[in-house]
Order: sequence, then structure tokens, then C-alpha cells
Amino acid sequence: MFVRFGYEIGIRCPQPTPMMTYLSVVKERRAGLRREHGPLPSPLVQMEEITDPHGNGCLRMTAPEGDFKLSYDAVIEDDGRLDASDPLAEAVPVETLPPATLPYLAASRYCETDRLGALAWRLFGDVPAGWERVQAICDYVHERLVFSYGYAQAMRTALETHEDRVGVSRDYAHLAITLCRCMNMPARYVNGYMADLPQSENPAPMDFNAWFEVYLGDRWHTFDAKNNQRRAGRIAVARGRDAADIPLIQTFGKHELTAFTVWTCVETDSALKGSHRASDVSLLTPWFSETWSKHLQDRDRNRH
Repeated sequence: MFVRFGYEIGIRCPQPTPMMTYLSVVKERRAGLRREHGPLPSPLVQMEEITDPHGNGCLRMTAPEGDFKLSYDAVIEDDGRLDASDPLAEAVPVETLPPATLPYLAASRYCETDRLGALAWRLFGDVPAGWERVQAICDYVHERLVFSYGYAQAMRTALETHEDRVGVSRDYAHLAITLCRCMNMPARYVNGYMADLPQSENPAPMDFNAWFEVYLGDRWHTFDAKNNQRRAGRIAVARGRDAADIPLIQTFGKHELTAFTVWTCVETDSALKGSHRASDVSLLTPWFSETWSKHLQDRDRNRH
């Protein structure tokens, strides 16, 4: 199976401005790339690939004065398998955790463990430590929050998400990560693409997504509180303590976002040359669906 993904991002700067992007596919997935076009800057600028402290590949460059655009289009081979499941995976005692996992126990910009610890222990203290406890956290977050692109707020923290009871994928991930860390399980934030596999009744289009990983046993395991099911077609881009570590784009100066289009879809053209246009999602224009709006209303009504 092949998945096509990519983006077009445009910004406007009042002067030459240093810029970094976290948009490259993680190293362990790059061997599966079957076609790659870009990233292409317009106008052309020099780009340098570097590795950040979390092991992510990122690009840095200087965006010129005026309009600047980055575009990328790729096709990757995917085995179509659902996220691995290991219900017997156990939590690792803090005193024996690998040192590299310890930063993912601490509070971070959007994950205020000090303010949610008491709640976490009250809700999940009696649940067996390990996979079962993480799944209980995912169930809780999934049921507590209502998803909609219209609820996106760049500065919302895990505590605010819990109280607001709304959010987008990054909010689901931040809240679940925080609750896991409160229960002494290292958890980290993942940003990437996700095709709609298996197809669900959720009419929302696929775009950049956030999920999270928890260290259990001897490795990191994928969890997704927003979808709350094993999924296929994930293409990770970067991992960090939370979204503050891995912004899709980061400029070191003023800029205006002028275009942000992303696509992720199953590629059905055997020649791998089909157009991505039917799957474009503009992140500057809030997505709206009458069906999804009714779903949210029914869900809220059933809660009361």
C-alpha cells in the first residue's frame, strides 16, 4: 500500500528572518519513500538539515523579505498494519527507567503535571500499572473531550483542555501525556501525517495529526486518545516533550502565515503520479461539516 502526503506553506516576512521547520519524515521511515519531491523553497534559499536534542531532523534557513513558500510531495510505502498492541506491557519502575526516558516524566510547556497529579491518581490509581492504565487514560480523555478544528487554540495547555472539554488532536495528546507522566510513565508527543486507515465514520479530513508514545517494558508504544483505536498509515515527523518542542514552522522574527495546505491520502495510481488536489486541506480555513456538527451536538446532549 502507498500513502501520498505533503504540504504547501506560505509566509510573508517584513525582513529576512531565520526559520526552522519540523516537517521531515523520521529517519526510520525514510527507507519506505518511493517518490519525493522537495522540500522546495520559492524563492530559492540555502537550507541546512540539522538534528535537534530529541533526535529529530529539521531544516533551517533564512526566509527572504516578502512572500516565501515551501512545498513538498511524497509517496511512501506502508505495510497497512494497525499500530502494534501489547496489553501485557508493564510500567517500568522509575528507579530502573533508561536515563533517556526521564525528561518525558517531567512537566513541560503544555503538560503541567504538578496541577493534574492529584486528579490522575484519583482516577487511575487503582488501575494496574502499564498498558491497562494507559488505555484507561485514553478512554477518559477520548470521552471527556469534543473534537473540532474550530476549537483549535495554539496556547491551550493540558489543564485548560481538561476544563474546556474541547480540542484538536494536539490537545488530546497533551492531556493524555500529562496524565501518563503523573502516573510515572514516560510519555512523549508525536507529530505527523495520518491517512484515514481504516476508514471511519468521522467525516473530518486527514491532515497533520498529533498522537503520543508511552515507554512500557523495553520500548515506546503508540497511543492515540483522539481516535482511541489502533490505526494504520501513521507517518511520524518529529517527537518531543510536547508541541512546543516541535513546531511545524518556527520563525525568529515577525511573519504572517499566508498559505498552509496539507494532504494525506492512499495513493491508488499504480504509477504514483496522481494529483493530490482532491485531498488538500487548508489549515487557514476552518473545516466544517453538517454531519460532524450534528455528531457533536448529539454527543454533548448525551453527556447531560
